[in-house]
Amino acid sequence: MYDRHDVALDNYIFPQPLAEQIWKEKYQYKTNQGPVDHTLALTFHRVANGLVAKEEPDRQAVIAQEFYGAMQDFRLLPAGRILAGCGTARDVTLSNTFVMRTIPDSVDGIMDTVKDAAKTMQMGGGLGFDFSTLRPKGWVVKGLDCPAAGPLAAMDICDTVCKMLVTGMGRGAMMATMRCDHPDIEDFITAKSDRARLRNFNVSVMITDAFIEAVSLDDEWDLMWDGQIVRTVKAMDLWDKIMQQTYDTAEPGVLFIDRINQGNPLNYLETIAATNSCAEQPLPPNGTCPLASINLAQLVLSPFTPHARIDLVTLRRLVKTAVRMLDNTLDVSDFANDAQRQEAQSKRRIGIGVTGVANAITMLGAVYGSPKAIFLVGSWMQAIQNTAYLASAELAAERGTFPLYDAEKHMAQPAVQALDPEVREAVGKYGLRNGTLTTIAPTGTTSMFAGNTSSGIEPIFATEYTRTITRPGGRKENEKVMDYAVWLFRQIYGPDAPLTEAFVTVADLDPRDHVRMQAAAQRWVDSGISKTVNCPEDIPFDTFKNVYLEAYASGCKGCTTYRPNAVTGSVLSV
Repeated sequence: MYDRHDVALDNYIFPQPLAEQIWKEKYQYKTNQGPVDHTLALTFHRVANGLVAKEEPDRQAVIAQEFYGAMQDFRLLPAGRILAGCGTARDVTLSNTFVMRTIPDSVDGIMDTVKDAAKTMQMGGGLGFDFSTLRPKGWVVKGLDCPAAGPLAAMDICDTVCKMLVTGMGRGAMMATMRCDHPDIEDFITAKSDRARLRNFNVSVMITDAFIEAVSLDDEWDLMWDGQIVRTVKAMDLWDKIMQQTYDTAEPGVLFIDRINQGNPLNYLETIAATNSCAEQPLPPNGTCPLASINLAQLVLSPFTPHARIDLVTLRRLVKTAVRMLDNTLDVSDFANDAQRQEAQSKRRIGIGVTGVANAITMLGAVYGSPKAIFLVGSWMQAIQNTAYLASAELAAERGTFPLYDAEKHMAQPAVQALDPEVREAVGKYGLRNGTLTTIAPTGTTSMFAGNTSSGIEPIFATEYTRTITRPGGRKENEKVMDYAVWLFRQIYGPDAPLTEAFVTVADLDPRDHVRMQAAAQRWVDSGISKTVNCPEDIPFDTFKNVYLEAYASGCKGCTTYRPNAVTGSVLSV
């Protein structure tokens, strides 16, 4: 195995205390006897060596060195489950994202699903459920001659189980989805109005193209169950109910489910009806996907100068490494049940994304949401998408395609047709090792671990802010944190140098800036994007509603907003 002595990381001093705290609490391997990873170098060694366990023995050391080198300087950030669990003796999954089985509309089916969900959460996975398959509240249960409790009662059960499960990998997180034509959709929309209810769930409404059309035409909308029309409502009234609830409480989110399925490169094999807990990974029943992010903030050459640029050579090398790393993850990870393992192995989904986008844009002198920034994020994601597909084709030549690969159907997918000609040629020749390749996750904790880099594709929250930290035992403390780009600027130009005009924060942006950035990236992302559109508290309601319509019109797969409100509060404060 690779164990070169690394003086830099053996003696690494975290520039900000929060990053060190996150390493110690989340990613440093500890047992009852104390820390095993005494240094950051040992954490990266553990992960690198654990990910090569299924490689050919004579290649393990070289590939582990490649993985370790990619993680150095926080340039390639495997998701938290990999950092915390890989190479340990823990019985954990290395995938952050799961969607549970299609829930059968029966007591046995619901409870079996809850049992599988509990096992998945216990192993560290965040997960999603589609509750559209459960009969409406009050619908007669045949054979018992009694009314059904309905989908929200099943959600309450899942929420209680999640609340019970606290592991060394953290508390569970869940996503609940429901179709916009389910008879209980109005109760689902308002389910989290009660501050004490469903606190472990995010909730999202699955919006169809037909519903958007009905809203635009001010038509009526049928709520259906088992092929029957249960009720008919005005589409605009239902849309306003979703929008008003989101305006007031920041939930539910909206998933454009038809677009998700149309844009899924594996749509010839599956139908998607749910996402993981943060919505970046739409998945089929029993689906799962390991994640990793390229830290663009670490790839800027000559930052804050007229010559600043992304190191594309290193970017492409890191993407190629990430494809192999995540493909290996599928083979060394544990799973809660055989259905999850089979789904993972037969389609070999992986999710390579980015973090530090806003920091990189700032270092290049662009303003988040500007035409230049939109061009940059689109060009970076295009490079990542093409490189990932080329690397997966080359890996298929070495290891074989994913088992359910259908060359004719996959080559016809829009994602493949949009690739550069030489990449399409390689895919046509070798096939693909992985069914999907790109995702943009929120990377909240891993980005803070990497020096408080801007998270995922989000803008800089604030140049400096206070974060509320929950200590062991539940004690809360406030800690000041500096944005990574600000910290780097201060290192180069001194503590008193005025920041450039490119240093915009969430408070400076229009909601449309967020939507345009999300849409530019989505064009080159197989799966989804976790993105929050921050809105000012005084945004007019009609303007707020238009944010969602603009997200739909611009090609986004979903939309989530946050407007300051009394229900959700705030984790971060300037």
